[in-house]
Amino acid sequence: MSRIALVDDDRNILTSVSITLEAEGFEVETYNDGQSALDAFSRRMPELGVFDIKMPRMDGMDLLQRVRQKSKMPVIFLTSKDDEIDEVLGLRMGADDYVKKPFSQRLLVERIRALLRRQEAIASTEAGEVDESKVLTRGNLSMDPLRHAVTWKGKDVALTVTEFLLLQALAQRPGFVKSRDQLMDVAYDDQVYVDDRTIDSHIKRLRKKMRSVDDTFTAIETLYGIGYKYNEE
Repeated sequence: MSRIALVDDDRNILTSVSITLEAEGFEVETYNDGQSALDAFSRRMPELGVFDIKMPRMDGMDLLQRVRQKSKMPVIFLTSKDDEIDEVLGLRMGADDYVKKPFSQRLLVERIRALLRRQEAIASTEAGEVDESKVLTRGNLSMDPLRHAVTWKGKDVALTVTEFLLLQALAQRPGFVKSRDQLMDVAYDDQVYVDDRTIDSHIKRLRKKMRSVDDTFTAIETLYGIGYKYNEE
């Protein structure tokens, strides 16, 4: 049973999300501010953290920074802010994914499961060398699914779980078109409904992050009305 730390100053979220996670078989610890969570983490670190960004005493960014001094546990940010600066800063500090409020609790559960699976894979291979057979290489792109690591022209690119899954799905078959429905199936559980614009938004953010390390990045092509494809360079 994985232990999940849920840190949010909204008691309604703490109550409803903890009920959902416990029903899914997780052990849940709840905290209404970052300092309380950090004090508890010093005694026992959970397997994964879900942090709100805006909180009293210590916000999610500060909590993440303190956690990263001691642990590599996966962290998901809950945020109501539509601010890409916060997202980029959080990823650079070591956040693993974002779920924006209001959110589907089913989506949050799937993001948690995806990060825990990744963490298990990392733990099982840390003692050995990188399994090159698992690394996906397409021209300037290199993706290591076990470590959730992406490089473009040798430069690291920090992606969320959703962005990683979308890029992987496109890069696995260069030149082949993936419809938005197919990409939804890759990134989301089939019980979670998202519209076309959600996929478009993820692709837009994905391109922006790739262009942050190479402003000539054009490998992801949009086929209007059809979907997207990856062109190997």
